[in-house]
Amino acid sequence: MARLITAVAIVTAYVALHLAITAGMDLRACDHFGGAPARAAAFTAALDRYAAGEVSARAEIRAGDTWFKENAPSGASRSAVSSATSDVEKSRVSLARERVAGLAADVRRDRERLDRKLGSSRAAALYWAVPAVVLLGPALWLRRRRRSGAAEIIKVVSWFAPRQPWWRRPVFLLASGAGYVLLAAGVIAVGTAQRQGYTVPPMTMMGWLVGGLAAIGAGVLILRYTRPRSARGAAQALLADGRQPVLYLRSFTDDDTAAQVDDSSAFVSIHSREEQLAEALGAVGPVIAVGRPGEPLPRLGSARFYLPLDDWQPTVLRLMELSQLIVLRLGLGDGLWWEVQQARDTQPARKLVLLTPGGLSRQAERLELAERLDEHLPTSSRLAEVAGGDPWTGAVITFDPEWTPRVHPVGPVPRAELPRGALVRRAARAVKAGFVSMTMFTPAHHLARTVKDALAAVGVRRRTMAWRATFATQTSLWKGFALVTVLALLGWLVGRALQLLGIS
Repeated sequence: MARLITAVAIVTAYVALHLAITAGMDLRACDHFGGAPARAAAFTAALDRYAAGEVSARAEIRAGDTWFKENAPSGASRSAVSSATSDVEKSRVSLARERVAGLAADVRRDRERLDRKLGSSRAAALYWAVPAVVLLGPALWLRRRRRSGAAEIIKVVSWFAPRQPWWRRPVFLLASGAGYVLLAAGVIAVGTAQRQGYTVPPMTMMGWLVGGLAAIGAGVLILRYTRPRSARGAAQALLADGRQPVLYLRSFTDDDTAAQVDDSSAFVSIHSREEQLAEALGAVGPVIAVGRPGEPLPRLGSARFYLPLDDWQPTVLRLMELSQLIVLRLGLGDGLWWEVQQARDTQPARKLVLLTPGGLSRQAERLELAERLDEHLPTSSRLAEVAGGDPWTGAVITFDPEWTPRVHPVGPVPRAELPRGALVRRAARAVKAGFVSMTMFTPAHHLARTVKDALAAVGVRRRTMAWRATFATQTSLWKGFALVTVLALLGWLVGRALQLLGIS
């Protein structure tokens, strides 16, 4: 709600600012046109003198025409003066005098029209400015309230935030913005070359294509360098979101697998599996994770904080209490099994989600993992009998209130039967084909869909998880399009403001 109200307030303020500039330009037009009655009288007098044989009055006629072109709105008075001046140049003085016979009335009507336009633009600016100001208060209050709800966990995590120069993140955010814009501009240029290349000269089409591909490559290189350096830490992510977080626990040895990028059928994708998973879990809350000690840059995905190697357990226990969901990826480390036991002993059952590793092809490996898990559960999980088809995550395990495990294998969605009826089948097939064409079926997408179903089975419903993981594969591209749009809108607004000030 806070974000929605803030977004509405920003859009409303932008429209109000645009209308205020429009009202200012209308006011300036009214001021400039204020001397029109005297100018019209002078023009008519000069025309009469010229008709009487005073050749020097021709310069005054031209000066009057120039004034009306610069200061009069597009209307009857400006048209009459311009036409009369043209007639004078063609020696049709009598016709020119006929055209300006009603010039005073034309000026009065144009003035009334400008006044009405100014009143309308002022009213419109006021109608939009009032909601923008009114929404500002609730937006700030909700923002403060949202941040206060996560104040305790922010305080805990802030103790372990690495110290960095204040300028580091803003500088790399600015550089990342340039990368997003280059990426989006390159995609637009390549798409234009593909769609309209046959309508333009070959050299123009090649310029679009080569320039677009070069922009895409430069954008990708910039983003690969700047995104880890501009990533939010855990405290910043919690402060920006305000909800209770999702605590993501895993072995540090899994980070290399989670950092892989699954391109699938995406045109350009630079987002790792963990980024997609974090985006999906973002439907519940901001995702935070303990970073690997000593790593030079944080991995992208979950917002990192760093714990000391000799005293990490009390902090993890406290974070378990303050988090609304614990997602734990099983592995061989003893620390992970300690975390499983602590969650089992201290947390509600619906709060824990276990992810089993994929790629366990040997039955012995599955048996060893299942046996070790069953040591911490009141009933057998029968995990060894489940073989998921995903190479990254084999299964998702959730628990009912009595800690009875529910195992959900991860893999592609089975084909659903189409409804009966030829027309209905064709429509369903077309809709399904459209969704499939837009969906990147990466391992993270399959995992997010399974997590969504597993959480729904224990009463936690977050319907957008799978789609959030899908859209995460193109986050950089969408950010680029958004930045291009915002820059274009701001540039247009600044141009109008400079025009109002008379600079351009």
